[in-house]
Amino acid sequence: MHEKSIAELSAGLRKGAFSSLELTQHFLQRIETLDPRLNSFITRASETALAAAKQADQRIRQGTATALTGIPIAHKDIFCTQGLRTSCGSRMLDNFIAPYDATVVARLKEAGAVILGKTNMDEFAMGSSNETSWYGPVKNPWDETRVPGGSSGGSAAAVAARLCAGATGTDTGGSIRQPAALCGITGLKPTYGRVSRWGMVAFASSLDQAGPMTKTAEDAALLLQVMAGFDPKDSTCADEPVPDYTAFLHQDLRGLRMGLPVEYFQEGLDAGVAASLEQAIAVFRSLGVEIQDISLPNSPLAVPTYYVVAPAECSSNLARFDGVRYGHRCQDPKDLEDLYKRSRAEGFGPEVKRRIMIGTYVLSAGYYDAYYLKAQKLRQRISEDFQRAFEQVDLILGPTAPSTAFPLGEKISDPVAMYLNDIYTIATNLAGLPGISLPIAPVCGLPVGLQLIGNHFQEARLLNAAHQLQRHTDWHQAVPPGFA
Repeated sequence: MHEKSIAELSAGLRKGAFSSLELTQHFLQRIETLDPRLNSFITRASETALAAAKQADQRIRQGTATALTGIPIAHKDIFCTQGLRTSCGSRMLDNFIAPYDATVVARLKEAGAVILGKTNMDEFAMGSSNETSWYGPVKNPWDETRVPGGSSGGSAAAVAARLCAGATGTDTGGSIRQPAALCGITGLKPTYGRVSRWGMVAFASSLDQAGPMTKTAEDAALLLQVMAGFDPKDSTCADEPVPDYTAFLHQDLRGLRMGLPVEYFQEGLDAGVAASLEQAIAVFRSLGVEIQDISLPNSPLAVPTYYVVAPAECSSNLARFDGVRYGHRCQDPKDLEDLYKRSRAEGFGPEVKRRIMIGTYVLSAGYYDAYYLKAQKLRQRISEDFQRAFEQVDLILGPTAPSTAFPLGEKISDPVAMYLNDIYTIATNLAGLPGISLPIAPVCGLPVGLQLIGNHFQEARLLNAAHQLQRHTDWHQAVPPGFA
C-alpha cells in the first residue's frame, strides 16, 4: 500500500480494496520499524491517527468522503496542531502543546486526512540540511550518511521512504523544494499568500509559505486543492479564487514557452546535475514545449539580499520567545534580565542565534539604510527581472539545487557554503512566485531536482507541466533501497 500515490490510495479506499484503518496501521508500523534509521519524525500521533482513520472509514461508507478522506499524512512540526507538541525543532518549544490547529491543519482535517505525526525540521526552519534540529539531524533515505536537505527535511525523508502518503512543508528560501530535490520527491512552493500562514510559526513573515510534499505532481494538486484559499485570520492571505488544479493536469503542453536563465547554468552547477537537466529538457521538447534562453541579471544578488531580509524578520518574530509566557524557561533566574538572557541562550541553537544577531544588526539605527533598505531595493529589482522574463515565457526551468545531497557534517560549520545550497530557490521567495521541484534522472544513485517557476497564482500551469513530465518518465517512481 505504501508504494501507491495519494490518488491511487484514494481510489482504493473508495472501492473498498482496503480501509483507512488498515492503511493507517500499515504506515504507523513502517514508521515504528524504519524511522529510527532516519529520525524524520519528532512526534508520532498513533492514537489520534487510528481514531481519525475509523472516522474516515465511516465517512467513506456514508458517501461523504473527499479525495483526501482516510489518507495518512504528516505535518512539518512548524504547524500548530491541537493537543500535539509543536516544537519547531527547537528546545525553546520542546514543551509547547498547541491549543489550536493552524488553518492548513484544520483544512486537511476537515477533508478527512489522517495525521500520523509531526516531522523533524531545522530549528525554526533555519537551515538547508536538517542538521540544526534540537532532536538531531534527519538522514537521507537514499544514503543515510547524507543530508535530506532543509528545513523541511523530515517531511521530505518521510515521503521518500514511504512512511506517509504525503506531508506538509514550509518554504522561506527553498525549504520545500531543496529537500524535495535531495530526497527525490515532488515539492511545491505556492505563490505568497496562496495558502494561509495562520498557525504556522513565523520565521520571515514576508517570505514564509506552506505547501505540499508528495510523490507526484497529481498528489501535490490534491493537497494544494484543500490547503489553498483565502483565510480572514491571515492578513497576508490572498483573496483569490482557487481553481480545480486536477482539471488542468492533462492539458497538452504544445506551444508552452519555457525559459532557461543563463545565470542558472554557469559555474557552480554540478556537471552531473546539468546533464540530468538536459535529459528532462529533451523530454519537454518532445512534448512540444518551446525552450529559449532568458536572463535574470539580478539573480546572483538573491543570496545576500535574502540573508539580510530573512534574519531581520526572524529577529523580530523570535523576540516573542522570552521565557515568560510559554516555551523554555531557565531555572532560578536572578531577575527579569537574567530570565530573558538565559532562557533565550539555552532555548535557541547556534544557527538561530546567528540569524537573530544578524537581523538585529541590520535593523539597528546606524545600519538600517546601508543594509536592510538596500536589500529591499534589490528585492524589487529581482522581482522585476522575473516579470520581464514572463513577458517572453510562460514558465522558467532550472536546477533546484547545485548538487546532489552532501554528507552529514560537511557544511554545518561553514554557514556561507550552507547558504549557497539555496542559490536557485531564494529568488522565487523574494519575488513571491510559485515554484515546484521534480525528481529527474539521478546522479550516482542520488536524486536530482528540476525546478519550474511560474508567475503569480500560476500553480495550475506548474502542476500541468510537472504532471506531463511525470506521465512520460518514471524518475518520480524510484524508491530508496531498503524502503520499498
